[in-house]
Amino acid sequence: MVEDEPSITEPLAEALVREGFDTEVAATAAKALELAGSVEPDLVLLDVMLPDGSGYDVCRELRSTSRVPIIMLTARGEETDRIVGLELGADDYIVKPFSAREVVARIRAVLRRSGDATSEPATPIDIGPLHLDPARRSAVLDGDELDLTRKEYELLGLLMTEAGSVITRERLIDEVWDVNWFGSTKTLDVHVSGLRRKLGDSAESPRFIHTVRGVGFRFSGPEEL
Repeated sequence: MVEDEPSITEPLAEALVREGFDTEVAATAAKALELAGSVEPDLVLLDVMLPDGSGYDVCRELRSTSRVPIIMLTARGEETDRIVGLELGADDYIVKPFSAREVVARIRAVLRRSGDATSEPATPIDIGPLHLDPARRSAVLDGDELDLTRKEYELLGLLMTEAGSVITRERLIDEVWDVNWFGSTKTLDVHVSGLRRKLGDSAESPRFIHTVRGVGFRFSGPEEL
């Protein structure tokens, strides 16, 4: 847990211990990165506002070397602030004030999703110039490996597995996030937008990911590419 307010860390850490989580607390960005390297956490609760820097910078640094699940803790209510964390690779966000029960529920949901590969294809898939390799959790476009976040990869895997067919927004949320997802469905749009950008795609003139208004998304079939 990366948080500098004792009024939050103390009761929340106690609640997490009661729920069976072994919890380490860092009050600064520097300490967070030091602990992340030494204890190799299964999940990071990361506050945005830290005394020596921004949680966004910590998130960016963690994502450069690790796929550890990250939940952002933020007092900011603006949607753009939450989107920044998601685009940097965070898996979820919680807006203060929050209850310990909500935090525990979200932790369990994120951990469950990070360990569940049911939405990933079992064998490599090639569609046009795009190659998806589940064994390496990698995607290669025109010979160049894409730098995808965990959720972007899982979205791409599900869309490519059913290329040519429309997948509803509800199913994408259920399978890539969780059936008990607490966050805004705009999270899906943020991740689709990030995925499109990395694919060199656009909503206005899609090559790979097509928006089916009011329903969901469709990945181009092999014959279209």
